[in-house]
Amino acid sequence: MSQTQLQQAFARFDAYNANDPNQEISEGKTYPKEVLYAERMTKKLHDYALNAPEYMQLAVRCQHIGRWEIARNIYPMDRAGYLVWRSQLKIHHTKIAEPILQDCGYDEETIEKVKALLLKKQLKQNPDTQLIEDVICLVFVEFYLDDFASQH
Repeated sequence: MSQTQLQQAFARFDAYNANDPNQEISEGKTYPKEVLYAERMTKKLHDYALNAPEYMQLAVRCQHIGRWEIARNIYPMDRAGYLVWRSQLKIHHTKIAEPILQDCGYDEETIEKVKALLLKKQLKQNPDTQLIEDVICLVFVEFYLDDFASQH
């Protein structure tokens, strides 16, 4: 059985993120950190917005693609440094995701929608951008808040 376009894109995103040297353990199994994050994001989107359009599913799955490639500690460890780092990451994610989506046969309209979501364009005005932000927050609260709070 051949993979659907969406399955193919997910597999390509996951293969890229499998190179993440950072590891995380979940339910006794070790994962590359961004593979686990992508799976959690996909599941949370499914739970939160069962009928989300395909471009949203794609954006959620690759929201942190290649995140480890731009280290946080190369920027000042203050709010301004954090915001610059996040801005650079958003661009980085789109540069990785775009050729994968092209190789999987997605049209330019879909690719542009995914990129806009990754760049968080029109947050608070665009319901799609707000949806991805909601999913990010839900995943953070469920899986990462306790660790974050203990460090700050």
